[in-house]
Amino acid sequence: MTWCLSESNPSRDSIPIHDSIFHMPFLKLLLVHVKDALAQFETALTLDPNPMEAQAALYNKACCHAYRGEGKQAADCLRTALREYNLKFSTILNDPDLASFRALPEFKELQEEARLGGEDIGYSFRRDLKLISEVQAPFRGVRRFFYVAFSAAAGISTFFTIPRLFRAIKGGDGAPDIWETAGNAAINIGGIIALVLLFFWDNKKEEEQLAQISRDETLSRLPLRLSTNRVVELVQLRDTVRPVILAGTKETVSLAIKQAERFRTELLKRGVLLVPVIWGENKAPQMEKKGFGIPSKAATSLPSIGEDFEKRTESIAAKSRLKAEVRFKAEVVSPAEWERWIRDQQKSEGVTPGEDVYIILRLDGRVRRSGKGMPDWQQIVKELPPMEALLSKLER
Repeated sequence: MTWCLSESNPSRDSIPIHDSIFHMPFLKLLLVHVKDALAQFETALTLDPNPMEAQAALYNKACCHAYRGEGKQAADCLRTALREYNLKFSTILNDPDLASFRALPEFKELQEEARLGGEDIGYSFRRDLKLISEVQAPFRGVRRFFYVAFSAAAGISTFFTIPRLFRAIKGGDGAPDIWETAGNAAINIGGIIALVLLFFWDNKKEEEQLAQISRDETLSRLPLRLSTNRVVELVQLRDTVRPVILAGTKETVSLAIKQAERFRTELLKRGVLLVPVIWGENKAPQMEKKGFGIPSKAATSLPSIGEDFEKRTESIAAKSRLKAEVRFKAEVVSPAEWERWIRDQQKSEGVTPGEDVYIILRLDGRVRRSGKGMPDWQQIVKELPPMEALLSKLER
């Protein structure tokens, strides 16, 4: 296709599609009515696009729907891209253009579908979660093997024991002892029941762990504004700070921050970063736009050993600059996303959603502990080791 997109008359009924529509920047698309952009992406999907173009068109179409607050339509587009065109769920988690969508119940439903896996949405996200789960619980597979093996052995033994039990009940010459045979059968059947229950218990624990990993992944992508006005994702602060999330009413959170000031020096030595979240403070997302298509990964992490020395040096320097920018308190960006995550975490912990809570994170970004109300700062100072301590290095 060689037609050009007309920007001088964006409201006309029919706009030819140029190839670049698949990867058009977000700010440029804002110059065109979103309705026209939606029509263009729908038309693009009818032009026999290749898989990458179809993925980009569906993704951009979802962003248009999210911009208009149409959560169901955005979820349908993303669901198709995940199922048929191998869209990575991490892309949805990372993209600031979908911040408003991630605060909607449709995103929670989509994330739950992706965690469970299935024909309607694909298995890529669940596969990624299971890989992380296997690292955190490396012996689960071994336990399951023994559950199945011992259950099979007990089943085979029961298969041969039942006829002996019938002969023992009938009695007669050569009949086995009824109490011994009944005892063997009871042991085998009891063993099978116990092993099956253990197998299902392990499965339940795995699903709970996958749900927690999914929440941790969502948490790692939540944005913060540092004291220097720089916006970062929580994942970028790993190994640098221990965020303490304070969620509650404005009065409660303000009082907790005021009390924390008394221990400011000691808390800073332990890498504490206060993250206040006020219930109901749903401001519009203030993140910079990074493009209206498949975005590059927002989070900066230390490269692996296999990468070249220059990239490693640049990344370490970036980490050092970021560490210098971190102060005692940060401001949440997209409060609706933060509030939704906290409410999900409250449900998982059996706490009534909306109660005042605090959540302390580890240096590696996982939840260390949480509690109702506001924290006892003196207790936290005693509990958390200084950043230079051996325990802090092991926590990274």
